Amino acid sequence: MIGDDLEIACPKCDWHPDGGEYWQCDCGHTWDTFTTAARCPKCKKQHKMTACMPPFTGGCSQLSPHLDWYKNLDNLLREELERIAAEEGVEVL
Repeated sequence: MIGDDLEIACPKCDWHPDGGEYWQCDCGHTWDTFTTAARCPKCKKQHKMTACMPPFTGGCSQLSPHLDWYKNLDNLLREELERIAAEEGVEVL
């Protein structure tokens, strides 16, 4: 399970999504992209880029790679790999 240290914010302006369904896929479906790691729940397209919301919501309207929105992801992944390795009795390099 991912820890409480995970934070989601625009890598360019630090705007934090509020859970709103602001993102729209090419297929026309609108949803909160962070609930599905940027995969459209309707057509299953995996989006690589995520747009920040317009300035009226506090954002900057710029595109960034979706994974760049997740802060502390490196630490959380390392912790998860170490946990799995401990369960398996192997050492993580």
